[in-house]
Amino acid sequence: MKGIICEQVDQFKLIEMEAPSYVQGEAIIRVKRIGICGTDLHAYKGNQPFFSYPRVLGHELAGMIEQIGENEAGLKAGDQVSVVPYMHCGSCIACLRGKTNCCTDMKVLGVHIDGGMRERISVPTSHLIRTNDLTLDQTALLEPLSIGAHAVRRSALQSGDAVLVIGAGPIGLGVMAFAKHRGAKVIAMDINEERLAFCREWAQVDETVLALDQPLERLTALLGGDLPTVVFDATGNARSMTGAFHYTAHGGVLVYVGLVKADISFHDPEFHKRELTLMASRNATKEDFDLVSEVVRSGQIDVSRYVSHRVGFEEMIDHFDSWLKPESKVIKAMVEL
Repeated sequence: MKGIICEQVDQFKLIEMEAPSYVQGEAIIRVKRIGICGTDLHAYKGNQPFFSYPRVLGHELAGMIEQIGENEAGLKAGDQVSVVPYMHCGSCIACLRGKTNCCTDMKVLGVHIDGGMRERISVPTSHLIRTNDLTLDQTALLEPLSIGAHAVRRSALQSGDAVLVIGAGPIGLGVMAFAKHRGAKVIAMDINEERLAFCREWAQVDETVLALDQPLERLTALLGGDLPTVVFDATGNARSMTGAFHYTAHGGVLVYVGLVKADISFHDPEFHKRELTLMASRNATKEDFDLVSEVVRSGQIDVSRYVSHRVGFEEMIDHFDSWLKPESKVIKAMVEL
């Protein structure tokens, strides 16, 4: 079977790979869609923590079950499925407390272990979600949207809260959509005006702030002199993540959704003065996937406009570099098999 491997920084290669053999407790999936996310882009450029080369990327997956044994979920050959790509151990302190998303021995497809940028992949049946009533695009996008849903759930924001989401990429957009779903007043911040326009149209945010134009003054003007009670930073940019402390209200919550391969520092007196709560939000759980499935199924989130670029599997290598350029205006690239 064909596969694409990231051999080293800035280098993909189309190769012939050995097809997976059936293993009891797992299912062989014919991959039909692969969403490209920031993790893939960062890995390609050498900026992804927890990563080694060579690696088969790809963790936003939709496919069809080709072979499967008896299983508790009643999945069968021919079912369309989404893959929960976070392989957890099930026995560590985090897993035993239901926090499988931050397992001490976490192995994420396409990061710690080879992912789905290939024609077939074997996946534990426990990590499959039947999506026969969704499109292939919707199925592949359950994963990135679940990242946003998990961050919102973790923040414990309440209906009516003033929320700032910094970063209008795919993950930030998902955070915005699910913060709105919870009834928050959502403000989007980014350095790109076109991205902010898309936030208004797609995520239906209440207000937007251009990060390059006195953002603090703009925020306080929008909120009657106050600051947002919950702030999400989805940029994966150290400077932005550090600056996010200044945008969070006294007694507020700051959630790092983005990941950066760097140290983050802050001024402790300011942190204590505001009695801030600082959180990391990592991956998602099956509970988040179930919520996103329900919301997408209901039509409340339109993934058709979320996918801005699409290519065939064997053409992906030729297009990948262009997706890194701002002028390409990529929101979400989708690879089709």
